[in-house]
Amino acid sequence: MDELLEQAAAWRDKDMDPETREQLDHLIVQAQANDELLRDAAQAELAAAFAGPLQFGTAGLRGQLGPGPARMNRVVVTQAAAGFAAWLKAEGHAGGKVIIGHDARHNSTAFAEDTAQIMAGAGFEVLWTNQPIPTPVVAFGIQHFGCVAGVVVTASHNPARDNGYKVYLGDGSQIVPPTDNEIAHRIATVAVGDWEALPRGTSRSDVTEDLLAAYIARAASLYPAKAPRELTWVHTAMHGVGALTVRSVANTIGLPPAREVAEQAEPNADFPTVAFPNPEEAGAIDLALAAARKEQADVVIANDPDADRCAVAAVVDGEWRMLTGDELGSLLGDDALRRKVRGTYANSIVSSTLLGRMARAAGSPHVTTLTGFKWIGRVPDLAFGYEEAIGYCCDSQAVPDKDGITAAVNVLRIVAELKAKGLTLSDRLNEITRTHGLTSTSQLSVRVADLSLIAEAMTRLRANPPTELLGEPVTVVDLAAGAHGLPPTDGVELAGASLHVVARPSGTEPKLKCYLEVRLSSDGSQDVGAARELNARRLAALRAEMAAALGVDA
Repeated sequence: MDELLEQAAAWRDKDMDPETREQLDHLIVQAQANDELLRDAAQAELAAAFAGPLQFGTAGLRGQLGPGPARMNRVVVTQAAAGFAAWLKAEGHAGGKVIIGHDARHNSTAFAEDTAQIMAGAGFEVLWTNQPIPTPVVAFGIQHFGCVAGVVVTASHNPARDNGYKVYLGDGSQIVPPTDNEIAHRIATVAVGDWEALPRGTSRSDVTEDLLAAYIARAASLYPAKAPRELTWVHTAMHGVGALTVRSVANTIGLPPAREVAEQAEPNADFPTVAFPNPEEAGAIDLALAAARKEQADVVIANDPDADRCAVAAVVDGEWRMLTGDELGSLLGDDALRRKVRGTYANSIVSSTLLGRMARAAGSPHVTTLTGFKWIGRVPDLAFGYEEAIGYCCDSQAVPDKDGITAAVNVLRIVAELKAKGLTLSDRLNEITRTHGLTSTSQLSVRVADLSLIAEAMTRLRANPPTELLGEPVTVVDLAAGAHGLPPTDGVELAGASLHVVARPSGTEPKLKCYLEVRLSSDGSQDVGAARELNARRLAALRAEMAAALGVDA
């Protein structure tokens, strides 16, 4: 404990942030208190905060706010910015433009300010956004302004206690190995140096107005001039930064204004109406559904707090419910195929297999990628790409990443076109089901406090995988060894004649996730209601079987 207290004191003495310095000083005092409960709690928190550096990976940084190297704070962000700047210089990008944006979370502005100062001090031309802004808008700005890189301070849909640091390269895409390790090495070099001595600069250009105008014009251009515009829709920004941009895009298109969920429309870093600010979480869109019933709306659009994801709710089988990420992926993919959008269609390995079958039936190429838009966005000539975690890329030329705003534009057009014909999203889903067979997906998701539990469950599955599921023989593939021409990743795939399962640790949250799929033939799906009931029972049984194989609760 003496060594830990010395580490904490050394960090505190060099911390440039008065808030985290005070927090750390308080923990040091409590860790030496006579009160056993108080002392143990403080020592445990110190141990967690100094357990090691917050790991920089393909998603950049993401973690709990607080003092210490294992938390998100100004020292860690300063080190990350300096390491990223050093890597960019080593790659021949010295003096280039770097665009920096941030969401409205706690400390996001301060983290962005530190990044801007470090980048300017390293000789880069800093393009600055002077207000909280959606992640896809910043991603759009990278190519629009000819930047060599972009940084967005955001933790997307994580809980209020978290923040994050997302980096992009000059092609507008997220980083992939080995770039993440190369940047991490540069950051580690800074971490052992004196971060107080890093040069800082104040030179920057405020591009907020030009950036938003260009993005809004681009997003609005995706809605054809002759497409119908009559519909009633509800929108929630989930206490995030998307509302202003969504309003502006809809107004530019000439759509009726959304019925906004007022309680969630404006940024609020505490996310007071939701336990987790993720539209996928139970209860997160309850206010939006209530507004939709009241307004007799045609559709609900929900963005996550940084607006890079899009969720949709509609009346299905007579009841309002949120569509699964795979259902929305099939709707958007089907729409692109109907419009004969040329290029390659793509989805991640944890998403439904339906898009691939639809694309092949239409004579279009399709690829399956590893999890994450760092892979999907890099697919050459991408026509449409999605991931089941409500991430959709509908305009890869401008934003080769998930974009919840342009996804919403496409959804609103589809709804308006269907309404003009007296149809609904439910009708279109039924049509897809009868044509391609019902493909139903679900998740077994286990949130843990101890990350070792995830590793243990994966070890258990690898050591003794089931040989059959739902009575079907299954092929088991350890994705850690590399498979299907994809790079190695921590996951296990199980595939049968009418089912598909991938078990893996979450890349952004302390969760073990098991992605479940069951399929019926088109002949067995003509009675859509009966097919859904059958697949619901099969999914429940599959969830129980996989929970047993992993040794977790279903």
